[in-house]
Amino acid sequence: MTNLATGDSPECWPALPLDSWRETCATLHMWTQIVGKVRMRLTPLVNHWWNVPLYVTPRGLTTSNIPYGTRSIEIRFDFLAGRLVLECSDGLVKELPLRPMAVADFYREFMAMLRSAGVDVSIWHMPVEIPDPIPFDEDRVHAAYDAERVKTFWCILRSVDAVFHQFRARFEGKASPVHFFWGSFDLAVTRFSGRRAPERPGADSITREAYSHEVSSVGWWPGSGSMSGPAFYSYAAPEPQGFKEARVRPKAAHYDAGLGEFLLAYDDVRNAQSPSAELLDFCQSTYDAAANLGEWDRQLLERDEVGK
Repeated sequence: MTNLATGDSPECWPALPLDSWRETCATLHMWTQIVGKVRMRLTPLVNHWWNVPLYVTPRGLTTSNIPYGTRSIEIRFDFLAGRLVLECSDGLVKELPLRPMAVADFYREFMAMLRSAGVDVSIWHMPVEIPDPIPFDEDRVHAAYDAERVKTFWCILRSVDAVFHQFRARFEGKASPVHFFWGSFDLAVTRFSGRRAPERPGADSITREAYSHEVSSVGWWPGSGSMSGPAFYSYAAPEPQGFKEARVRPKAAHYDAGLGEFLLAYDDVRNAQSPSAELLDFCQSTYDAAANLGEWDRQLLERDEVGK
């Protein structure tokens, strides 16, 4: 198995208090929604909206390859160089500098960059999954961009991404990619029992598609809404009886009744002797609770090296 300790140096798990970049975080959230909506608009629906997220790269976040007629394109946030890059299969490359600017200006410049490359696409210009949304083309409230804080955010994403991939590799059943959802602004990976889930009364079409099957999911937020700082979460849907009372690891993890999820503060992980091992323990123990209480067929779904 991979030696996770190689990714446990302090620089791999830096501090990132939400208050230190709250405005930048809100702005970047809107920028990723704009780019993510282009990917969603140009790609066919994949189960559970897997055609929607972005992916962590050695330099930032990417849409991955997007077919477009006889061409294909990729849109990448390069946080190291501070630019948004559009690459086309015909060799054309366009760039947009990432700098302090209003969401409305980012929206205008980004859509103009796409048009100049011959990419004709329109998106719904309302943000999703946030309170009091402002249309992208009218948003002059969010305009902050602290490049160093964004690099710290990306550094954490890389470390968490590595652990989530390690965790995902232990599972032979259906599992999502490790992906970054721009709606909720979190990095996540999800395992499936293989069984359909009961219909959720009153659920909208997005929720019905996302939770059509039984899942155990784990993820990381930089902090937003009721979260005062960055944290890991884990939930089961539908939640089996006894899940909220399950004893999970590490001791700092707890069940939040309001969210219906186990939470583990990022600072508790980064300050551990081995942050990677601490996070992997959280992933495994919360999944154990979901799978055991939900009576998943673990012998069929898991690889032999689980728990080693």
